[in-house]
Amino acid sequence: MHPRTPLRLTRWTGALFAGALIAVLAGCGSGGDRSVRADGTEAGEAGVAAPKRSEAPAGLPGMPPVTDPKDIYAADRPGRLSPVVRKFPSKVYVPNTNSNTVSVIDPATYKIVETIPVGIQPQHVVPSWDLKTLWVNNNRGHTLTPINPATGKAGKAVEVHDPYNLYFTPNGKYAVVMASMDRELVFRDPHTMDRKKTVPVSCFGVNHADFSADGRYFVVSCEFSGELLKVDTEKMKVVGQQKLPFEGAMPQDVKISPDGKTFYIADMMAHGMWVLDGEKFTTPTLLPTGKGCHGLYISRDSKEMYIPNRGEGSISIFDFTKNRLTKKWWLPDGGSPDMGGVSADGKVLWLSGRYDSEVYAIDTKTGKQLARIPVGSGPHGLAVYPQPGRYSLGHTGVFR
Repeated sequence: MHPRTPLRLTRWTGALFAGALIAVLAGCGSGGDRSVRADGTEAGEAGVAAPKRSEAPAGLPGMPPVTDPKDIYAADRPGRLSPVVRKFPSKVYVPNTNSNTVSVIDPATYKIVETIPVGIQPQHVVPSWDLKTLWVNNNRGHTLTPINPATGKAGKAVEVHDPYNLYFTPNGKYAVVMASMDRELVFRDPHTMDRKKTVPVSCFGVNHADFSADGRYFVVSCEFSGELLKVDTEKMKVVGQQKLPFEGAMPQDVKISPDGKTFYIADMMAHGMWVLDGEKFTTPTLLPTGKGCHGLYISRDSKEMYIPNRGEGSISIFDFTKNRLTKKWWLPDGGSPDMGGVSADGKVLWLSGRYDSEVYAIDTKTGKQLARIPVGSGPHGLAVYPQPGRYSLGHTGVFR
């Protein structure tokens, strides 16, 4: 996220569609194609149904079934690219908030291969639920610019007011615009972006979110009033709200644990992440990580979470099994690691350097900086694309 400084001055509802989409969007393993049937079973190479995994709770109507209740990121393993994205060229898309451009990086060479002009103050590059489009959130230009990831070409901008961030409901029924300045959650058609329902909020600075394992609710961070919201996905209604127990709290990215039991919320002023029971929505506890804790990214094996600390140029590593921080990586010569994502093979963590007009590529095994790439001014929510997963929940790429 950001302080408010000059840096930041289609609808599928039927069960028949849901069943068809699951089959199309299912990932594939490196040992041969695997598909997920509508009933949640996996088909092996010979097309023989594998035994069902342990029972998962009933999800949001129309949502692809959870394939592994113990790991909601099971579809995000290396190589499990959906047939939809398998032929897309691998690129890193960097929105430059002050330059009104998107820098496109070839991850194989660490070189910029194209610069795409977009609208005013692009904040995030967001993969669509169906994986077919990248949406550039032009916050102050009040537009979304679509990019075709197959060709890398931008299409005609769509008028959407105050699109600071963008998410998609787990059933693909709605896009959810985080209208930060307007103080609204706006549910829209995921393809045309026509407004369907506007939900006013009483907090300030809605910006990041993540959904429960069953998709029935999501938790939203409110940056400027230091609050959290709990929103019923189907009813499109705020059902919980709380003030964080830290004076001057400024919550940022939100991410749910692989087992679906815990939400983590980065806080750039509390210099750590809040640990929240989403079901109970009781007062969370703070786990210090580093100055300017900002983003949250899950490793490809679902064992760790990478936590960039923008104010000190470091990345903290949280181990889910050990339930504690285990390592901290420091960028040589400092930096301002912000938003980003993990490469499809899980070997590289890509992060924008928000205040340094650069992008960092970091080895996820050693923490070594692999590259430091100059880009435009104010790089923010970059997207690594394509990535494994059956569908996208939005932001810079949250896949399940």
